[in-house]
Amino acid sequence: MNKNTIIDGLRTRRGFLRGAAATAACAVVARHGLAAKEAPKAIAKPNSVINGVRIGCISYSYRGCGIDTAEQTLSALRQDGLSEVELMGGPILRYIRSAGKDGSKPSTEQQIARCADLRKMYNDAGVNIHLHKMRFGKSDEEVDFSFRVAKALGCVGITLERSLNWAKRLAPFAEKHKIWIAFHNHTNNYPIMDKLDPILDCGKYIGFNFDTGHYVAGTKGKSPIPVIEKYHDRIVSLHLKDRTAKGGNLPFGQGETPLKEMLQLLKKEKWPIYGDIELEYRIPKGSTPVAEVAKCMEYCREALA
Repeated sequence: MNKNTIIDGLRTRRGFLRGAAATAACAVVARHGLAAKEAPKAIAKPNSVINGVRIGCISYSYRGCGIDTAEQTLSALRQDGLSEVELMGGPILRYIRSAGKDGSKPSTEQQIARCADLRKMYNDAGVNIHLHKMRFGKSDEEVDFSFRVAKALGCVGITLERSLNWAKRLAPFAEKHKIWIAFHNHTNNYPIMDKLDPILDCGKYIGFNFDTGHYVAGTKGKSPIPVIEKYHDRIVSLHLKDRTAKGGNLPFGQGETPLKEMLQLLKKEKWPIYGDIELEYRIPKGSTPVAEVAKCMEYCREALA
């Protein structure tokens, strides 16, 4: 994910006003998301598995508009018709580390139990948490905790930024827990094509969270499809975004990422690779991240028809 995208809209007064309007609109989602147990009465359970392809989003897509709790995130996902999510660490930690009524901090075991509660809340509402993206601690105990969180949430893997050192460090834990480590690429560290990517030698549960838009921008317009074909058995998920060879982020269908072709490939081959929307283009005036993710979801639905 590109931090410049987050602050881009604040560089001018006009951008700031757009951001303020979006924040105000998203506050409605945030307020309605507080009582998750009431959500099923208002919105039907979502289903974003389209012709066998699991479409979701990374919850980072909802940044910057007051959606920062697990309940609010769930409400946004359901409004967008998404039954799959890569859940960021912020909503998870707020949920599992909140103080008790007596002000006491929950123990490690209590936090893991709360992860199970969080999973149930999402599953009961029709949403599967297939990945989480929560920072790893330094000690073995802290590293192991992240894997225990993943198992309690029902995740198949954990995502983080590409690092050979982290691959070596985490491989034994990944094999112990049978949980994938899916490394996310940017424009300068994408999977190697001329030989087998050496990061995969670290362990059989080391794989990719392949950012297809970053690949297009980083390679000056190369198609990510050959990468998917080569590494399909080690790709846990794709980040779906539309970028240009020059690096611009655009609404789905307006850039150079072959989104439709990639989704059709997953449909044809029946590879168990999640396709997660990552909203990084500038939010249009008067719109919100929730509304824009819905547009991205509709594009994917039409592409897989």
